[in-house]
Amino acid sequence: MPQTTPNNREIATLGAGCFWCVEAVFEQLRGVDSVDSGYAGGDVEQPTYQQVCTGRTGHAEVVQITFDPSVISFGELLDVFFATHDPTTLNRQGADVGTQYRSAIFYHSADQQATAKKKIDEVNAAGIWPAPIVTEVTPAAPFYPAEDYHQGYFQLNGRQPYCQAVVSPKVAKFRSKFADKLKD
Repeated sequence: MPQTTPNNREIATLGAGCFWCVEAVFEQLRGVDSVDSGYAGGDVEQPTYQQVCTGRTGHAEVVQITFDPSVISFGELLDVFFATHDPTTLNRQGADVGTQYRSAIFYHSADQQATAKKKIDEVNAAGIWPAPIVTEVTPAAPFYPAEDYHQGYFQLNGRQPYCQAVVSPKVAKFRSKFADKLKD
């Protein structure tokens, strides 16, 4: 069974490069209640952004998504995940390089694990990407929320140069491809 919250919501934890980009995409999906930027998969408790940026803590920048599975499925979240970052580059998304930017699915149940593996097989078979997917699929690790200034970063800092150059184009591509799944 998937991990659920008291109101029958599920949790998904995904790493797809810079969490500012990932959060900006997933918070727009119908059925998503919240998206929190943070860190998972490392061996340091309560890491800071500065520690994670060194690449020595083992953490990935991730988002933890609380969603209503009666509105959007985990598989549909993965469709967005695989369409909005390059899952074929090891420890890299664009100019962001390091293990903290790896493509990762931290599953919260056997169902999520099976769905992730099936989705990877489907995407590889479809030839969507020119190389095989290297996305890490591992059990959910402790999630540590990022510092407050990282939460809702794109909404609050959309005019910042990185947001204009990297986040805005990614969000525009996402909105075009998944217009039918956007919140009203």
